[in-house]
Amino acid sequence: MKRAFVTGPTGQDGSYLVDLLLEKEYEVHGLVRQSTQFTPDRWGHLTKAMRSGLLHVHHGDLTDATGMRTLIETIQPDEVYNLAAQSHVGLSFDQPVNTVGVTAMGPLNLLEAIRRSGSKAKFYQASSSEMFGKVLETPQSETTRFYPRSPYGCAKVFGHYITQNYREAYGIFACSGILFNHESERRGENFVTRKITRAVGRIKHGLQKELVLGPTNMKRDWGYAPDYVEAMWRMLQQPLAKDYVIGTGECHTVQEFVDAAFHYAGLDPKNYVKTDPKFTRPSEVDTLRADSEKALEEMGWWPTVTFFDLVKRMVDNDLALAQKESTYT
Repeated sequence: MKRAFVTGPTGQDGSYLVDLLLEKEYEVHGLVRQSTQFTPDRWGHLTKAMRSGLLHVHHGDLTDATGMRTLIETIQPDEVYNLAAQSHVGLSFDQPVNTVGVTAMGPLNLLEAIRRSGSKAKFYQASSSEMFGKVLETPQSETTRFYPRSPYGCAKVFGHYITQNYREAYGIFACSGILFNHESERRGENFVTRKITRAVGRIKHGLQKELVLGPTNMKRDWGYAPDYVEAMWRMLQQPLAKDYVIGTGECHTVQEFVDAAFHYAGLDPKNYVKTDPKFTRPSEVDTLRADSEKALEEMGWWPTVTFFDLVKRMVDNDLALAQKESTYT
């Protein structure tokens, strides 16, 4: 039985990755902060696995280098997946120091723990399309130059390059997945896609009157999160550690997401959606679109859920959630 150590297991990606690893009969260890809330939508279904001893929870902090080495030595994992971060781009402008402390130093602490402990664990770093920022070419591939436009993007660039450095300097099997935007029913409600679908559900059931957004002309490459965690796992099964761009290759604006979500629920977005300049970031990323040919050719990975199917899944989930909420009002 393989043993995996996952940081950020209660987040969107982490929860799906834990699901996947348990399905593949791994023993899974997850790192959570003491203050973490074990929300039913992301964690409640895993209670049985915790009771059976296949899923273990360790409380700790990714910024604690000594603590990370102790955990690596104690758990002795075959695979380490670093998904923990302050991952909200907008919030990174308000909390740049905290964002860098976790998002940049976290992977370094894990890599040092692997190196100093002599562990043979394979390491996965969650890189981000936000590293491309003010893109210099479209679509973006593994060779596209980075030009981050937020503290989050800058921190991710450090994490990406330090992973590459430890691979080359110390021979650690360390790779990064440069993941483009990926969403799901488990997406946090502070992210724009879930903000939209939650509003659709609540408006449909009379619990909310309007949706206020920032600019809606930004273009993104959106996929379905469970597809993307499959790619993470596949990277660590390859014979050589390499970095891969993961995305759909399609581009849609935020406005297209809005229109698709509202129209699917039988609503006209013009009657409910407003924009407010206060949601505009100090610097914005205009267009992100992935070139995932390398992932297809070398790993056989390709997304299975289309943009419109993604929107439908999220809206269906939030219509059902709003219906439950309406019964208690």
